[in-house]
Amino acid sequence: MDEDRPKPPMSPEGTVPKAVVSRLSLYLRELQHLVQYGHETTSSTQLGTVLGFTDAQVRKDLAYFGQFGYPGIGYRCEELIAAIKQILGTDRSWPVALVGLGNLGRALLRYRGFGQQGFRVVAAFDVDDAIVGQHIEQIPVYHLDQLTEVIDELEIRLAIIAVPSPEAQGVATLLAAAGIVGILNFAPVTIALPSSVKHVEVDLAIELEQLSFAVVNRSEKT
Repeated sequence: MDEDRPKPPMSPEGTVPKAVVSRLSLYLRELQHLVQYGHETTSSTQLGTVLGFTDAQVRKDLAYFGQFGYPGIGYRCEELIAAIKQILGTDRSWPVALVGLGNLGRALLRYRGFGQQGFRVVAAFDVDDAIVGQHIEQIPVYHLDQLTEVIDELEIRLAIIAVPSPEAQGVATLLAAAGIVGILNFAPVTIALPSSVKHVEVDLAIELEQLSFAVVNRSEKT
């Protein structure tokens, strides 16, 4: 019976390449699109074709975490979605703190994609007295001085940094001291943190540089 099928084993940290984890998120998005359009099953070939990977790459990536396919059927979309969410840790709801309410921070508060994947921004922090105490996009805004108290009260473990570069390291240090264990940093600067705190850097200018590199090289080859 399908419901008796064991859950996928979780691979020990460090044994799965970062690129594989990134592709898992892409597989998840595409599977969710397939379900949205009424598809119950898919195949490694279909997933790979849409995302620009080979079917062998798809199967190899998923094999890090278990066996998910069925002979003659392929992958059952809903089942694979549930398995990937479990692997990524998004089979639960994550309360998130956002620090910095400039243009970028406010745009992030308006982004509905976080909630769709299980991430809820429950508190925002700034040092501007003009907005502290208000609600922006229905999220309460606290002063940065209240960081430790609020994070502890709301049991927040993930945070987003959207402050100017000179303030990013100081904010990251405060977040780590307050008990945050995962940080998404949008400030265009590299931050240093204890190994116990995982962080991801998102520099939009670098992403555009990578895009321009790809375009320039494509043009030179054509």
